[in-house]
Amino acid sequence: MTTPVTGPVLVLLDRDADGGLRPPVLELLTAARALGVVQGAWIADTNRSDPDERTLALLGTYGVETVHQLDVGDADVRLTPVAAQGLTALVQRSGASVLLLTSSFKNKEIAARVGVATSAGVVVDASGLGVEGDRIVAAKTVFAGTWNTRCAVRTPLAVIALKPGSVQAAPPAEPTTVSVVPQAVTVDVGARRVRVAEHTERATSTRPDLGAAAVVVVGGRGTNGDFALLEELADLLGGAVGATRVATDEGWIGHDAQIGQTGVTVAPKLYIGAGVSGAVHHRGGMQSASTIVAINNDPEAPIFEIADFGIVGDLFAVLPQTTAELRRLKG
Repeated sequence: MTTPVTGPVLVLLDRDADGGLRPPVLELLTAARALGVVQGAWIADTNRSDPDERTLALLGTYGVETVHQLDVGDADVRLTPVAAQGLTALVQRSGASVLLLTSSFKNKEIAARVGVATSAGVVVDASGLGVEGDRIVAAKTVFAGTWNTRCAVRTPLAVIALKPGSVQAAPPAEPTTVSVVPQAVTVDVGARRVRVAEHTERATSTRPDLGAAAVVVVGGRGTNGDFALLEELADLLGGAVGATRVATDEGWIGHDAQIGQTGVTVAPKLYIGAGVSGAVHHRGGMQSASTIVAINNDPEAPIFEIADFGIVGDLFAVLPQTTAELRRLKG
């Protein structure tokens, strides 16, 4: 049975390139409300120091009572030690029982640093969250998705990085009025030892972020490097395009599109794999998808073992028919 925790539940408010909240943050806020009083952590930077009225209104819609605006001075907030020190100070000042983050590469490192600094129990890539008795319990798949585990945190502070798509975002019946509390944090010399020499912005795309997309279309070795049909289908469905390690190693698509144990972990509502064999390291990064569709000309491909729907056929014949039929149904 889920019961509220004693201290506040602190949620890291990740932002996109335009300064708005990333969609997985709303999922975190939904999960946080089931645990207790929800507070947000907004790490200010030189470009966007304050949450605007629209963001505050959205946070109030999702039940946030307080937004702590962290000011780390001239320290570079892109560095994980800087962000971790700010969050550590905030956790200690607020008396938080839980710190929730979206499970991304950067946030998992931040979670680990906060855990070391506060002696907290840390769980990353969690797929569910609840309270049993006086303990936070996180669900998590391990060993390439072959085992489902439940991890109980036995320390006063639980630091949980929740995978995007694990919770259905939903606002409460009654919104809250959000108060903004400035929090100045002094970052020590150790966190400043690394300096960002150059920062190149990723090319903008109309597709959703791979880790947070509700629909993901993935290509593997069977594409022979041609992702055009996958991109067309993904754009029609409003989804993201991903790839297996083989496809990225061959240079057919960027490594930021790799899904698997050494890539991005996804949990979309719909996963479509075209020319994907289903190797264990790839399955570990996508097996939590709600619905898995596999297209492969090899009927013995391992991906069919976990697929909800399987099509044995040539992806270059199947995908154009699929896209054409979806266009027809959409009118």
